[in-house]
Amino acid sequence: MTLVTVMVVDDSEADHFICNHTLKKYNPDIKIIVAYDGQEALDILSEADDHPQVIFLDINMPRMNGHEFLEKYTETYGDQNGSVVVMLTSSDQQNDKDKSMAHDAVVDYFTKPLSVAAVETLCKENKNICE
Repeated sequence: MTLVTVMVVDDSEADHFICNHTLKKYNPDIKIIVAYDGQEALDILSEADDHPQVIFLDINMPRMNGHEFLEKYTETYGDQNGSVVVMLTSSDQQNDKDKSMAHDAVVDYFTKPLSVAAVETLCKENKNICE
């Protein structure tokens, strides 16, 4: 089982590079959609025919942060589009984790950087999102 399409929402070019490298190590054929803040991610999702299986979401971003994205995402999509959210952030603060995990769409919370082992664990624990 493997991921086919993911979205990485992060304002850092370096973090996009690391995620891209890690995800391509996991599956070289994976399609990666990038957004640099929550608003851009919502804009991309609103125009997409098929939504990604997983949205890797940072918390601290300009314009629309991860928490604001989760509010709008839940308001707009509920759990209708089949995507799940994995927080991928540098914050290890319990209040950020609690606030994130309170959303039904959020299935896990990882601290940066993303690792192949984390992706493998995600797929093993959430077989419904990995084809």
